[in-house]
Amino acid sequence: MTDEALFQAQPPRAPLWRVALVFLLALAALQGGWSALRGSAAERAVIDQATVGTAVALVNRFTPEVAAQAKGSRIQAAGGGINVLNGCEGTEVLFLLWAALLAAPLSWRWRLQGALLGMAWVFALNQLRLLALFYSYRDDRPLFNLLHGLVAPGLLVAATLLFVAWVYRRHDTPQRLAVPGGAAGAEGGDAA
Repeated sequence: MTDEALFQAQPPRAPLWRVALVFLLALAALQGGWSALRGSAAERAVIDQATVGTAVALVNRFTPEVAAQAKGSRIQAAGGGINVLNGCEGTEVLFLLWAALLAAPLSWRWRLQGALLGMAWVFALNQLRLLALFYSYRDDRPLFNLLHGLVAPGLLVAATLLFVAWVYRRHDTPQRLAVPGGAAGAEGGDAA
């Protein structure tokens, strides 16, 4: 297929304002829905069971002598533990990812694949973050403060943005964002 034929076969450009609006509305809806679930069995399942339970299993796998225990939203162990609050379980970053995939000019197949793979990606990254926070809290409080307040959240968001960019570059229907002034924004990805 010639370059001209490829260009003509591409779907129309998505206006940048539309992408931004869909992103913001999706993010607000996801955050609002999660906020409405505060204190619910769903929140406890995500925080207490999925997040804390998995982190405790990992701590005990890597350092069985610590004998960590899951107590609700807390990872407890002799020598100190951490409390995983609403917001520490990774849902905000997951919602950023889902909103970005929903807003991006992707096929529904790639949106769904990206959402499912992205959920595993964010969960794994957040577990690494929780392990780093758990061990640093026990051994180096200034490092814990730095990781908790700035470094770990920034790295989690950056790694998730790289994931979204990877999905966008790999998707099956090359599309471009329409940037005001006629310049093409992010170029579409390779055909799968």
